[in-house]
Amino acid sequence: MVKYFSCAGFLKSSWDQVFLAFWQRYPNPYRFLMYYILIPLNHVLTEDIIFREVTPDSCLISRRLLTKTSRAPRWAEKFLPAHMARKAYIIEDSVVDPRGRTMTTLTWNISHARVMSIEERCVYRVNPDNNSWTEIKREAWISSKLYGLSRAIQEFGLARFKSSVTKTMKGFEYVLAKMQGEMPTRTLAETATVKARETALAAKEKAKDLASQAQKKQYV
Repeated sequence: MVKYFSCAGFLKSSWDQVFLAFWQRYPNPYRFLMYYILIPLNHVLTEDIIFREVTPDSCLISRRLLTKTSRAPRWAEKFLPAHMARKAYIIEDSVVDPRGRTMTTLTWNISHARVMSIEERCVYRVNPDNNSWTEIKREAWISSKLYGLSRAIQEFGLARFKSSVTKTMKGFEYVLAKMQGEMPTRTLAETATVKARETALAAKEKAKDLASQAQKKQYV
């Protein structure tokens, strides 16, 4: 049994801009596009091109291997080899048709596939209602070969995948904003870090003032 999910969305950027952003999507604070459900991704270690060619009809076909650091949930660690529990290997196929202005990607994990396999297909095309926007159709197939737990793991994967779609879109928006010379909206983590620094600096200055006042009183 395989769990299936599909959704559609759009980006307020042209197809050409989205096409360029796709190849420049790392690093970004949301780790988007194939957000690996079983193991949340922390850093992209490598992006290796396995195969690339331009077809006679001018389509660009690519296959890449993505290697990312990660940390499996504790419940999943006992099903994974120790040396594999902190890395994820993902294959990404893509077909870009510049004439038809479409890009189709197919992404799937080759590590931890026995515990959970996730296959994601995305189609990027010009929005028919606004040609300066890009429409994205996303599909996902989630399966597990872990006997006795496959249904529960598939439900877990489906729920996580649905919640990751928002991060995927925010990641794209972040990269597009940087490409267009705009200031990307801060993430919650970044905002919290800035506020923490400001609070620490204010506390430090206040401590200096109190120390200075105490020292002055000693000489009065």
